Amino acid sequence: MTIDNDNDLEALKKIGGIVARTLQSMGKALEPGMTTRELDDIGRKLLEAEGAQPAPALTYNFPGATCISVFPDIAHGIPGERVLKAGDLVNIDVSAELGGYFADTGSSFIMPPGTPRIERLARDGKRAMWAGVNSVRAGAKLGDIGRAVQHFADKNGYTLIRNLASHGVGRGLHEEPTSIATWDDPSERRRIHEGMVFTIEPFLSLGSEWAVDGDDDWTLRADTGRPTVQFEHTLVATKRGAVVLTAA
Repeated sequence: MTIDNDNDLEALKKIGGIVARTLQSMGKALEPGMTTRELDDIGRKLLEAEGAQPAPALTYNFPGATCISVFPDIAHGIPGERVLKAGDLVNIDVSAELGGYFADTGSSFIMPPGTPRIERLARDGKRAMWAGVNSVRAGAKLGDIGRAVQHFADKNGYTLIRNLASHGVGRGLHEEPTSIATWDDPSERRRIHEGMVFTIEPFLSLGSEWAVDGDDDWTLRADTGRPTVQFEHTLVATKRGAVVLTAA
């Protein structure tokens, strides 16, 4: 989606705010002893209270309102009877639709007590995402995003998952431009256009580089089982930089 009017921008900000608040509330609700289904139910009720529809179920018939992945799972985890416990590394991905507009956001959370190593990974996962966000401006290359994230990862001794990419979003959950690398891809030649709407969602890891199939048709895990985090925002590109649509 490329927006060219204030109505589109306001509609995207509205759904962006809804998914951001939902994600924030789900993160605050995390506690040992609850199941991932109970956590998902919280997200579902919050979205429905705002009149929004969960995008994974709407678009792909995903068996949940949100994706909840408890490490070693890193993406597309199905909410179910898994009981959360202290020390778990939990990724929550919230995407939804309202009035024909979609937004997508995600965050990794550590259920206390976390180790200093994992706490640093989580802090740096967010910093890696912002390195990509801060590289965005109309006229720049899409490849600048992955180059900025890769530079951050290399400088700080991390790896990046290289088969889970960012994507266009707006009128659908996944749109053009597809497969926006959050790692350095010298073959990327596409340009960022004024008003382009897309996500930035790097997966920062302590040694893994690929996502592999988990125990069902949806869930993905890190190939070497090394701790991995993901942070995600939906944004619109302008000549002055990125306007983040999913800030709580």
